[in-house]
Amino acid sequence: MSRLFRIKPMSMLNQEAAEQGEHSLKRSLGAVNLVMLGIGAIIGAGIFVLTGVAAATSAGPAVSLSFVVAGITCAFAGLCYAEFASIIPIAVAAYTYGYATLGEFVAWIIGWDLCLEYGFGAATVAAGWSGYLNSLLQQFGIVLPPQFTDVHGAILVKFNDQWMNIRQLPAGIDASALPHVTGVINLVAMLAIFAITTILVIGIKESANFNSSIVFVKLAIVGIFIVIGGYFLFTHPQHAAANWHPFIPPSEGHGHFGWLGIPAGAASIFFAYIGFDAVSTAAQEAKNPQKDMPIGILGSLVVCTILYIIVSLILTGLVNYKLLNVPAPVALGMDATGVSWGSMLVKVGAVFGLGTVMLVMLLGQSRVFYSMSKDGLLPKWASAIHPKFRTPWISTILVGVIVAFMPAFFDVEQLSKVVNIGTLLAFTIVCAGVWILRVRNPQLHRPFKTPLVPLVPILGILTAGYLMFNLPLITWEVMLGWMVVGLVIYFLYSRRHSKVQALPEAQQGD
Repeated sequence: MSRLFRIKPMSMLNQEAAEQGEHSLKRSLGAVNLVMLGIGAIIGAGIFVLTGVAAATSAGPAVSLSFVVAGITCAFAGLCYAEFASIIPIAVAAYTYGYATLGEFVAWIIGWDLCLEYGFGAATVAAGWSGYLNSLLQQFGIVLPPQFTDVHGAILVKFNDQWMNIRQLPAGIDASALPHVTGVINLVAMLAIFAITTILVIGIKESANFNSSIVFVKLAIVGIFIVIGGYFLFTHPQHAAANWHPFIPPSEGHGHFGWLGIPAGAASIFFAYIGFDAVSTAAQEAKNPQKDMPIGILGSLVVCTILYIIVSLILTGLVNYKLLNVPAPVALGMDATGVSWGSMLVKVGAVFGLGTVMLVMLLGQSRVFYSMSKDGLLPKWASAIHPKFRTPWISTILVGVIVAFMPAFFDVEQLSKVVNIGTLLAFTIVCAGVWILRVRNPQLHRPFKTPLVPLVPILGILTAGYLMFNLPLITWEVMLGWMVVGLVIYFLYSRRHSKVQALPEAQQGD
């Protein structure tokens, strides 16, 4: 039993971090690239979709407090991530940190969990991206064959000269009287994943530059929404007062408004914060990871939390929270200002925003396979590096193909919340790992130190655990099913090929 919890020695981790040459990942990312990488993943579905859903179904106007709760939880975890990233600059941080402190079995669980988190995350975002792009093109008079813009079996109807999923119809509209077709395959989402995969194969620097350029565009669009929406509320205070009252709506059941709706809303929007976790997956490609990784992790977290709080306050001030459970709530908010071009601008921002989220999630997924393969837990082909591009090209292509078919054929909307439980589980393990490593190896050089240990890690564990228990039962069922599959693979293949299991006892813990 003790062999299941063999830790990966620090000497082995330091050796991997120092690897150079054509068979290693290329260190080409600076602090700005890493901050942009985090913002690229965080500013996307959270602002453009989840804010409205959480307000309408969980917290009401108090969704801004939900972002505060989620941000505080992320802050505890982010401080722990930053310490680990400065000590162990290896790809796929949560997996590696678990391996160094809690042992191989826990590391396998978190690595397998991350595969689920990033895979379903990218697929879910691709489906949302497809809807925004299709809606935007139709505003320009470009109508794609509707059968190829949604999942197989979806019912699409034509309303106000636009094709949309029947679930998006306004209340009171008789769908039977409208033209309709049945979805065959979401080809748009599929092609988007293939395009992002190609960019990731070409190179991490090129991917980061592509991401950074798009981040500037969508930040500008979010800024325009804040300025226009904020000015409207400033000049129409009675409008905001009406929509913000009551700020915390009366409870209609556990997690549905009332004070308990705030943590329920925080749990449902946690998908929005996956980005700063994804920054850590690029640690082995950072130029100066000891300095730049803490900046990238904490910088992206601070910027995005502030933006989320401001946007959620403005959005619920512009539109009554009961009306925000729609695919494009921010566009609805712009319509309320009377700025005619606002809705189109938001859709452009969503297309760019969700595109960069897909990029970072696919980047994270392929780096999970890379790290697990380097440790012998997955076959060698998963860590094969392209001699020219210096990227894990085989695992990147495999991940891209699998993820591309998920939104093309399957409705992953309900399973998107699985991403939240995966992220929170990763946060819990990282917080525990920092505490354990402080006890086991207090003299270890730490370029960045998490303050107030063990208080900060304990608070991180408690807050992440509390949000996990606020998630729907389906997320736990899918997680447990996925873990059963992972454990079968671990005991049949990974344990027998593990490099750490092959080490002599004397090298354990050195």
